[in-house]
Parts: sequence; C-alpha cells; structure tokens
Amino acid sequence: MKKVFEKWCNISLVLRIVVGLVIGAILGLAVPQFTIVSWLGTIFVGALRAIAPVLVFVLVMSSLANSKGGAGANMRVVIILYMASTFIAAFLATLGSFLFPQTIELVEAAVSNTAPQGIGEVIENLLVNMVSNPIASIVNANYIGILTWAVIFGAALKQSSDVTKKLLSDVSEVVSQAVRWVINLAPFGILGLVFETVSENGLDVFAGYGKLLALLVGCMLFISFVTNPLVAFLCMRKNPYPLVFTCLKESGITAFFTRSSAANIPMNMTLCKKLGLNEDYYSVSIPLGATINMDGAAITITVMTLAAANTLGIAVDFPSALILSIVATLAACGASGVAGGSLLLIPLACSLFGIPNDVAMQVVAVGFIIGVIQDSVETALNSSSDVLMTASAEYYLRRKAEK
Repeated sequence: MKKVFEKWCNISLVLRIVVGLVIGAILGLAVPQFTIVSWLGTIFVGALRAIAPVLVFVLVMSSLANSKGGAGANMRVVIILYMASTFIAAFLATLGSFLFPQTIELVEAAVSNTAPQGIGEVIENLLVNMVSNPIASIVNANYIGILTWAVIFGAALKQSSDVTKKLLSDVSEVVSQAVRWVINLAPFGILGLVFETVSENGLDVFAGYGKLLALLVGCMLFISFVTNPLVAFLCMRKNPYPLVFTCLKESGITAFFTRSSAANIPMNMTLCKKLGLNEDYYSVSIPLGATINMDGAAITITVMTLAAANTLGIAVDFPSALILSIVATLAACGASGVAGGSLLLIPLACSLFGIPNDVAMQVVAVGFIIGVIQDSVETALNSSSDVLMTASAEYYLRRKAEK
C-alpha cells in the first residue's frame, strides 16, 4: 500500500484532478442516483476546512516567533496590492454593467441569514471577530480572529527559548505534513464535488440567467487574465503569465470546486512553498488574502446591484457608480465576516440607490440560484490571486533590494 500511495503521489496532482473531474461529470450524468459518490466531496472539503484553521494558527505563530524581521514591508505591499486589485475589479465590473446592462427576473427570496444594514456593521463584525476567543476562532474558522491571536502569540514567543521555537517549528511541520496528505486526496474530493453538482443541477439549469452569468464570469476572467497580470507585471517587470497560469492551475482549480477560500488555504500554502517564497511572509499573507482579497466578491456585489437598479428603472450616473465601486471594495473585504459571503452584502450596496430591502433580498436569492457557477468562478479568482499578489509583492521587494 505504501508503494502504491507513493506512485500515486508522484503523478501530477493537476492530472489526477482532471481525471477525477471527468469521471465525476460522467457519473453525475450517467448514474445521478448514486449519491454515495458525493460523500467523497463532502469528506474532502470537511477535511480541508478542519485542518486549515489549525494550519494557519500554527504556521503564523511559528513563522513570527522564528522570523528574523523584515516582514512589515512585505505585508504593506501585499495589502496595497490586495486593496488595489479589489477596487479595480469593482470598477471594471461597473464599466461592464454600463456596456452590457442586465436586468433580473426577481424571485421570492428564500434567504435565512440577515444581511448587514450598513458598512459600519461590516466593520463592526470584523472588529468583533478580531477579539473573538482564540479557541472559538479556530473551531468556527474565524480567520480574522485566528490571524489576530496568532500574531499576538507569535510576537510574544519571539522572546522564548530556542527549544520552544524549535518545538513550534516541529509542530508546524507536522500539521503541514497532515495537510499534504489531505491534498493528495484532492482528485477523489473533486470527483465527488463534480458528481454532486452535475447530478443535482444538470448542465442547462442556468440557461435563464445566461446573460447575467456571462457578464459576471466575463468580468472575473478579465481580471484574471488582464488586470491582475498587469499589476503583477508592474511589480515583477517581467512576463507575469507563467506565474498567472501556475496560480490558476494549482490554486484556482481546487478553489473552483471547493468554493471556499478558507478551505483552499492549504493548497495556496503548498503552492507558495513550491514557488520558493518566504514562509515568514506567505504564512501571514495567504490567510489574510482569504479574508480581504476579494476581487470576485467585489464584482458580484457590483454587477448584481446594478442589475437590480436596471430592473427597477433606476438611473445610475458615473459618480454614483464610482461610489458603488468603493463601497463594494470595502464590503468585499468583510465578506468572510458575514454569513453567506458576498451575496449577503448585495443589500448593503443596493441601499445606495434606495432599493428596498425586500427587493434586494430577492436579488440575493437569484445569486444563490446561479451560485454554483458564480461562486465557483469567484472563489477561483479570489484564491488564485492571493498567491499571485503574495508572489508579486515578494518579487517586487527582491527587485527593489537588488538595485
């Protein structure tokens, strides 16, 4: 069994995932009644979500305790890139909505969560999550709280003995090894996730929202292949596309199917290590990116809000659209702190144009209907760009240091 597992691990992970994807789609169409296959996806995502909070807490704490300094400059650049790319995404989604205006056939809202009533509530949620009990933060996958306490403990442990630091480093390696084992099971998990999606929804369930989906996905692809590579080029001053395609292939694919930036943190950590990035940097920037780097969420909030405005015949001028882009950027950064993610932040943006909350919640319901595609592409963009921006920031600082 050990030799079989080693041979399995030596095959390209991407190739194994593609095989799992194809088999899952075939089984979903041929034998949709075999729901037991979907358990593979449930177990895989559950394992990732279970280990990711522990990995982030241990890695960040260990990295800061053992760091030699210099992480501050990198984090400043990373945060600037995260915020800039999110605003660009929101602004370009606004332009796309002006060029290709959409309307929505409103449906009865079937959303049980409560949407935030203002940007102040979003910020309040983030601040409250920061000081949440550290154990509860790990249990509930509250990454803002995990990061906050990991930074505090890591900074405090910088004064600890070498033995303690070595113990932290060993524990970090143990957790990382467990994550690598889970990741090697990704093809089976993807198989189960694809089977569940295809067997439950078929291939044509989204035809009625085709144009809206085309605008959402088109904006996200434009960010993935045009603006984010441009930002990376300005940092690296060399062809960014090899890095872009690597991020999409090794991070975007799994994020597409898990539909969780948090669950994809272990994949991104592994990719950063493969790229030779500094662990002191990416152990903080990757979980931070899963929290605030939300290009796809900004696009979703903007496009769905403007579609609602068009449906109600509300004229939106350019200054109002610019304000919407700013609000969408700030709201997207708080998406992970609100149950339901980006969709439940749509009513907040709708309030800018006086759209009633009951109508806004119907828009949210439409978002859940198309969420299988919209949320998958959104997560793939969000998660893959975490690695892209982290790498770009580090390459920028390396280039600057060489001058």
